[in-house]
Amino acid sequence: MRVKFNRAALQEALVLVTSIVPSRTPKPILQCVRFTAEGDSVRICGTDLEVGITCRVSQVEIEVEGDVVVPADKVTSIIRESIDEVVVFDASEAAVHIKGADSHFTIYGHDAGQFPAVVGFEAGADFEMSLDNLQGGIEKCVFAAAKESTRYALNGILWEVAGKKLTLVATDGRRLAKSVVHLPAPVKGKLSEGRIIVPAKTMSLLDRVGGDAEAQVGVRFIDNQIALMCADVVISSNLVEGNFPKYEDIIPKDYTKKVVLNTTAALSAVRRAALLASDDSKGIRLTLSENSLVFSSRAPETGDAQIDMAVAYTDEPMEIGFNPQFLVDVLRVTKADEIELQLGEPDRPGLIRSGSDFLYIVMPVNL
Repeated sequence: MRVKFNRAALQEALVLVTSIVPSRTPKPILQCVRFTAEGDSVRICGTDLEVGITCRVSQVEIEVEGDVVVPADKVTSIIRESIDEVVVFDASEAAVHIKGADSHFTIYGHDAGQFPAVVGFEAGADFEMSLDNLQGGIEKCVFAAAKESTRYALNGILWEVAGKKLTLVATDGRRLAKSVVHLPAPVKGKLSEGRIIVPAKTMSLLDRVGGDAEAQVGVRFIDNQIALMCADVVISSNLVEGNFPKYEDIIPKDYTKKVVLNTTAALSAVRRAALLASDDSKGIRLTLSENSLVFSSRAPETGDAQIDMAVAYTDEPMEIGFNPQFLVDVLRVTKADEIELQLGEPDRPGLIRSGSDFLYIVMPVNL
């Protein structure tokens, strides 16, 4: 294989592909990326056996087609530190020579035949949607997915379709985020038959894919896998097995205490109140009274904090405690200028709504 790359385009592709390459694994081949040069482009693939990604680089000049596998960290470091606009890959079965104007690196490769197969997107999509809309929906719920749970379903994001709406739901057992993405047309095929759970890692990876305002994402199902294609990037993943909680049953429907908050002001108040939160409780107190909301915290060994906010509230006074990070997470991703906070009793979860397409449930903490 002999290829001339535009270095900036190659670096952009490598940053995305290597983001899923495991740092530790009993299989060294998984710490590599695969370059396949054919036709007028080069495909770069990476996988951790659960999630795979293929990125096509077209700003290339292919002199000799070929297929090589090289350690991801080494090739990424070389390209990142290069000062050349064009770099040349000259590869044989045993090694890859990366050449710049004043540099020459030799990396020993691996057998391309040993690299795991990465699912592509050869056939048509089962359905399509706007990349911008899907990424907006992902950002509003992926943070609420469990990081490492023995209940595997909680490590993913639920996809549920009804008509021209895709509902995304994530929960870690202490909070739940639900976001609705509008589709251009009703979905047919596997997803219309029920629910699927997509790994949060896959969703986070798709959230990093760049594209213009008109970019579309194609979605395709292959056996127990999902493949997502946007322009030159294809992300494939195993679906999560397990039963996702019946989230509709836990959404409060009888709350009467409601207050509208400015999103930016609320985020600032929560962050400031959290500065003196106790290490034991890791909570802040919200105190509602007539036309007033007070965010406060107290740590016996440090001091206390109080932030006052004027609000339109005339219901009964109440106090409730929350983990401030759980509030920061949702306020940070909410694009709307205002949110509605709904409360029941101090021992019941808080409910945050932003328009008709997003809601967030957060369990209270005992202060």
